[in-house]
Amino acid sequence: MTATQEHTRTDVDVVGGSPDEVARGWLGAFETALRERDIESAAGLFAATSFWRDLVSFSWNLTTVENREGVRDLLENTLEGTDPAGFELSEPAETTDGTTTAWFTFRTALGTGKGLVRLIDENGPRAWTFLTSLQELTGHEEPRGHRRPAGAEHGVDPNRKTWSEKRAEEEAAWGRDVQPYTLIIGGGQGGIALGARLRQLGVPALVIDRWNRPGDQWRSRYKSLCLHDPVWYDHLPYLKFPDNWPVFAPKDKIADWLEAYTKIMEVPYWSATTARSAQFDDATGQWTVVLDRDGEEVTLHPTQLVLATGMSGKPNVPKFPGQDVYRGEQQHSSQHPGPDAYAGKKVVVIGSNNSAFDICGALYEHGADVTMVQRSSTHIVKSDSLMDIGLGDLYSERALEAGVTTEKADLIFASLPYRIMHEFQIPLYEKIKERDKDFYDRLEAAGFDLDFGDDGSGLFLKYLRRGSGYYIDVGAAELVADGKVKLAKGQVDHLTEDSVVLTDGTELEADLIVYATGYGSMNGWAADLISQEVADRVGKCWGLGSDTTKDPGPWEGEQRNMWKPTRQENLWFHGGNLHQSRHYSLYLALQLKARWEGLETPVYGMAEVHHLS
Repeated sequence: MTATQEHTRTDVDVVGGSPDEVARGWLGAFETALRERDIESAAGLFAATSFWRDLVSFSWNLTTVENREGVRDLLENTLEGTDPAGFELSEPAETTDGTTTAWFTFRTALGTGKGLVRLIDENGPRAWTFLTSLQELTGHEEPRGHRRPAGAEHGVDPNRKTWSEKRAEEEAAWGRDVQPYTLIIGGGQGGIALGARLRQLGVPALVIDRWNRPGDQWRSRYKSLCLHDPVWYDHLPYLKFPDNWPVFAPKDKIADWLEAYTKIMEVPYWSATTARSAQFDDATGQWTVVLDRDGEEVTLHPTQLVLATGMSGKPNVPKFPGQDVYRGEQQHSSQHPGPDAYAGKKVVVIGSNNSAFDICGALYEHGADVTMVQRSSTHIVKSDSLMDIGLGDLYSERALEAGVTTEKADLIFASLPYRIMHEFQIPLYEKIKERDKDFYDRLEAAGFDLDFGDDGSGLFLKYLRRGSGYYIDVGAAELVADGKVKLAKGQVDHLTEDSVVLTDGTELEADLIVYATGYGSMNGWAADLISQEVADRVGKCWGLGSDTTKDPGPWEGEQRNMWKPTRQENLWFHGGNLHQSRHYSLYLALQLKARWEGLETPVYGMAEVHHLS
């Protein structure tokens, strides 16, 4: 039988009337093709322009392939070892505007998964977008639901140890009698979320952080800091915020939650611990990591090393002539303590993104004379508009009432390929432009340079592409529009003893200069901790290769080096906002668990390194 005849037979199989019939027919044809190892027929079930995003289940990677050629290549390299089967609808399919959307479950040789397919009519139903995600490893499921531990040990045991005694013994054994299989450097929300996942999966993992308590990363920031993302977007794994938790949580409330979460989820956590150096031994496949634990030198030998030091990486402190002669205070935004000491002072904030606006707003409220220096255009979106138009269908009370749980929303968001995500975002930001036209007109009249991204796709794509260049307005932009926070524009030429001088000669007196100038790539931490050679081997972290501002091409299709294998054996990066820390910690934890159990994990689509930093 020729490939054309095979495709014709498959087309007949997937013809149906109702959304369920269409979806079941397509899933059945796809499973048949996979079972028979008929890769041509499987690829033929995808549209000419199509996208398959796989989260670990087929590829042991986070990867997206495009069009039938990409499907063919992925299956040629993964099908035999994956041995997928059991594709079944998990809820009724829906058809809207000619697209049938269907949730499904499936199993592989090593685990079970969930997926979402969008089918369009192209000489019969064809997959336009296809998401597959590994959810559990068979035989290594988490102890939850019917598998939860008993807790109490009934009966008589003269040698009984209490829960607290067992926990104390476990804590004391780390680094002495027990080595972590996985060492997670960075105990913010990312490290804690991953630590909780690995704890539930039974992987010996230790989280370390230089601060004295979990949550201190948040406590140390400027006092006005609040989350700009809403509560529905920000849950951690296993333990959601209470339903009376504020929509936008203050930093100290988040800090206390992280500390409590670490204790409740029993995450092995060393505070007051700084990693001094790390070296990988190719022969043993292990790391040697030297730590300073509250003044004591400790050496650990983990197999896997995870840098969970935050998506933003190292603070980017610019170098300007005259910084050595300037007599006032200079701070990066990450060091800014808050506005209390600066009432009546002249403050120049260099930058015009989230931190810059937050700091300017708080300083103005406390009576400082504040000037913002805008060096490049900024995307601004009002918080209310973002919550309603940008996030409301996925992360809101409205979404929950419609049956869109946080977990379901995460998979819906993950199912939109990065290549075409801007096409979904541009119409939303066109609505926002119209809704908030007066606000934008006033900002531009004040001289502020606005943008909506290189292609008008707004906040999320700017975040995914470059992680900078935006502000979610919670009020401070109004101060700029009204002239209450002064605006200067241009590049800094030099500093004098008491001022900032721009390249056009503008001189801004300053008692305090705040550098709200963002952060570098996460592999800067790898350079400092391990070596520049390893940092270069890994390459740039974050970005998609969209060939837009600060996200150079070529196209890579996924976030560079995040939550997946890197070019340095046994080195991983885990970062991002609370949403990403929650969602992608599952896939990183499953990859680490599989390796801990000695399962075969052949990686498909290991990314090339195109940029070193």
